[in-house]
Amino acid sequence: MAHFVDSEVGRLGTVMLHRPGPELARLTPRNNDSLLFDGIPWVGRAQEEHDAFAAALTERGVEVLYLGQLLADTLAVAQARDELIAGVLRDRRLGDSLRARVAGYLADQDDTRLAGVLMSGLAHEEMKPGPGGLVYRMMDPLDFVIDPLPNLLFTRDSSVWVRDQVAVTSLAMPARSRETTLTQAIYRYHPRFAGTALLFSPDLEHVEGGDVLLLAPGVLAVGVGERTTPAGAERLARRVFAAGLAHTILAVPIAQERATMHLDTVCTMVDVDAVVMYPNIANSLQAWTVTVSPDGEPDVTALRPFLTAAAEAMGIDRLRIIDTGLDPVTAEREQWDDGNNTLAIAPRVCVAYERNVETNAQLERAGIEVIAISGSELGSGRGGPRCMSCPIERTPLKSTDTR
Repeated sequence: MAHFVDSEVGRLGTVMLHRPGPELARLTPRNNDSLLFDGIPWVGRAQEEHDAFAAALTERGVEVLYLGQLLADTLAVAQARDELIAGVLRDRRLGDSLRARVAGYLADQDDTRLAGVLMSGLAHEEMKPGPGGLVYRMMDPLDFVIDPLPNLLFTRDSSVWVRDQVAVTSLAMPARSRETTLTQAIYRYHPRFAGTALLFSPDLEHVEGGDVLLLAPGVLAVGVGERTTPAGAERLARRVFAAGLAHTILAVPIAQERATMHLDTVCTMVDVDAVVMYPNIANSLQAWTVTVSPDGEPDVTALRPFLTAAAEAMGIDRLRIIDTGLDPVTAEREQWDDGNNTLAIAPRVCVAYERNVETNAQLERAGIEVIAISGSELGSGRGGPRCMSCPIERTPLKSTDTR
């Protein structure tokens, strides 16, 4: 099975999604902030919206793989099952008595049920009869023995393909750190991905997939802020260069007031030479250009405007910006609603949230076909169509049919 991605806009062949499930129902006013959600989503409506998103992709010939099913399949491999259970049991909060009971509980689950627990967590009250031991007795009845992973919805962050290799990332926020154990197990043990080379791993410096843009074959942009650290960007560059997967990486500092955001929340590609970009930063975003020196070390040039550095690395005259033409208030509103977080499924064809009316209108005026989807509930975790998708196979850009 061919898995290959060398751009943001090559015709999309296969994508990994995660249909929101019981993990979203675990969100409450007392935990939604720590689990990185702005509000409490209506789970049924979020599922309807996600189903419509998946249908929009399949109608365009895209194969949709679901993380939950891949995980259940993976758990049929004994080594994967043992590793994932062991990962949960390493939680220092458990203590020996509760850890032993959790180990027995997980071992008793079939593959599908275990996959569900690993994704949606295990509540204190679900362990009946309650185990003895100090830790369990002192837990609040509303606490979780195993925390849920509501951000699994955003499959872009936990892995990113660079040509025929996959970087399993290292997520910075504690609420998300366990996500990559699931993703890594899928890539290591699922028969579909047998033989896939792993470019990065969760034990390395922080890198998140939402910060990585494949601008062109051989050219990556990596946003650097709170989520992806300078050390993470450098480690990724070293590994990409060593594997011969790219010749240039642009390290893009994200301003402090936007440090908790990913690069793809302010800039995404919609054509081989065009981006849609949050207008408030279009002329201020800068980049360090990183290439490989003759001795194999990363060679870093002076900080320059991002658009200039990107065009030069991509070998084009200029990188076009879709000028949203928005007034500052509308621009800020649509930025908050992920107006710039589009998913290209081919050059000049993208998926976007329907509520970003002005941004979508400007994309269409620029010759970009917009497949509009609803996202009133999906967006409560602050992510758009690109965030919710991990491309696994795209047609290599040079041979892409542009329509």
